[in-house]
Amino acid sequence: MIVSVSGPAADIAPSDNNNRRRTLMLIMLALVSMFNYIDRTVLSVLQEPIKRELGLSDAQLGLLTGLAFALFYATLSLPIARLADRLNRRNIIAASLATWSGMTALSGLATGFGSLIFFRIGVALGEAGSVPASHSIIADYYPPARRVTALALWGLGLPAGIMLGYASGGWIAAALGWRLAFALIGIAGVALAPLVLLLVREPLRTVSDDGKAAVEAPPLGHAMTMLWRLHTYRYLLAGCTLHAFAQYAMMSWSAPFYMRVHHMPLAEVASWLALINGVGGGIGIYLGGRLSDMIGARDPSGRIWVSAVAMFLMVPAALAQFLTPSITASLAFGFVATMLMFFYYGPVIGVPQSIVAPRMRALTSAVTLFIFNLFGLGLGPALTGFVSDQLAAGSATPEMSLRYALAAVTLFSLAGAGSIAWGSRFYATELREN
Repeated sequence: MIVSVSGPAADIAPSDNNNRRRTLMLIMLALVSMFNYIDRTVLSVLQEPIKRELGLSDAQLGLLTGLAFALFYATLSLPIARLADRLNRRNIIAASLATWSGMTALSGLATGFGSLIFFRIGVALGEAGSVPASHSIIADYYPPARRVTALALWGLGLPAGIMLGYASGGWIAAALGWRLAFALIGIAGVALAPLVLLLVREPLRTVSDDGKAAVEAPPLGHAMTMLWRLHTYRYLLAGCTLHAFAQYAMMSWSAPFYMRVHHMPLAEVASWLALINGVGGGIGIYLGGRLSDMIGARDPSGRIWVSAVAMFLMVPAALAQFLTPSITASLAFGFVATMLMFFYYGPVIGVPQSIVAPRMRALTSAVTLFIFNLFGLGLGPALTGFVSDQLAAGSATPEMSLRYALAAVTLFSLAGAGSIAWGSRFYATELREN
C-alpha cells in the first residue's frame, strides 16, 4: 500500500484521488510532453529551408538539432530536478513550458547560425525542467505495478508531438515560411501554461519502503552513489543511451533523407513522417509499456528485456529503410523500425522510478536525461551530419553520403540491446515496494 507524507509543496494524497483527477493529471502532463516534442521536432523538418536561407552545412544542422541543444538540456536538468525534489513540481512544469515555447516563437527571428543556436539554448533551458518533474508526479500518483503503463501513456505525448511537429511545421512552412512556423507553434505552447496551473494538482510524496518519511532529498553525492550501485540502472541507462544515439540520428535526419534521396517535397515528407512517428511511435510506446507490465507481473525481469528484444529487431528494419531504393518499401520499413524503436520508452522511465527512493525520483530522471541526451541526442545527429559531410567530400554524392551515415549509426542499437538484456538480471532484487 502506498502511504503519503506531507511535504513543503504538497496539496493532495494519491490515495485520495479518484480516477477522474488522476486521468486529468496524466492528460495535462502528456499535453505538456507533446509540446516539448513539437518544439523539438519542428526544427528537424525545417532543416532544408533553413539551410538554404541561412547557408548552413550538415555539420551545423547536426549541432543545432543535437549537441548544442542536448548540452544545455542535459546539464540544466540536474539542478532543476533537485528543485523538483524539494519544491512544487507543477509550478516548475508550467514555468518551463512557457519558457521553451516562448523561445521557439523567437526562433523565427534568427538571422544566422549564432542567433539560431542562442534560441535553441533557450528552448533547452525551458525543456530541462519539465520531464523530471513530470516523472516524479506520475510516480507519486501510481503504484509500481501500474507505473510503467502510466508513464508509457504519458509518453504517448512524444509520438503525438513528433507527428504534430512534422505536420504543422511542414504545412505552415510550405504555406507561410519557416519563420512563421516557429512563431505560431511557440505561441500555442505559451497559451497552454496557465491550464497546467489550473488543472494539475501537486500530490503528496510517498514514503520510503522502510516506513520512514522521505521528507528531505538525500545530498547529491550520496544520491549519485546510490544510483551507481544499482546494477539495473547502470546497464539500462548504458543500453538506452547507445540506442538513443541511433534513435535521435534517425529522427533528426529522416526529413532531409527523404527530400535528398527520394526527392520528396517538404509537405509530403512532413505528412509521411507525421504518420510514421505519430502512429508507429505511439503503438511502440503503448505496447512497450503494456507488455512490460504484463510480462513483469509474472517475471520482474520482463519489464526490461522486452525493450532489448525490440531494439535488436529494429536494426534490420532500419537498415532496410535507409538502403532500399524503393520509396514505398523505405516508408513501410520506416514504420516498423519506428514502432520497435520506441518500445523502450516506458521501461526506461518507469523502471528507475521503482528502484529509487521517492525523494530521488526527479533527480534520477534528470541523471537519465543527462546521460541519455548528452551522448544520444547530443552526439547522434551531430556525428551523422559530420560523417555525411566527410563522405560527400570524398567520392559519395550528397544523397548517398546521408544514406550511408544513417545506415551506420543504427548499429549502435545492437550494443544497446545487449546491455539492457544483461541489466534485466538484477531488477528483481533491486525493486522497491513503493
